Amino acid sequence: MPEMRFHIRWPDGSREACYSPSLVIKDHLAVGQDYAVDEFVYLSRLALGLASERVRALYGFPCGRAQAQIARIEDTAGRQDGGTVHVESFEE
Repeated sequence: MPEMRFHIRWPDGSREACYSPSLVIKDHLAVGQDYAVDEFVYLSRLALGLASERVRALYGFPCGRAQAQIARIEDTAGRQDGGTVHVESFEE
């Protein structure tokens, strides 16, 4: 299963390289696009949840790294004071 990174910039200016165990993230986020923090969390949770289920279908267990990435996104989002998340790039 091809894994990838998606690079984002949070409203506070910090940058993060996020992990996805599959390319499904590209179906939910677009490079160059800005997303309200809540929308970004929702779309990331949806995409990474689907990616984790793809891992479960192949290997019999969900992807722990995807679940950890969702937790990091939710944690960082909780520290933001509004604004938008900018998707900078995808890296396969």
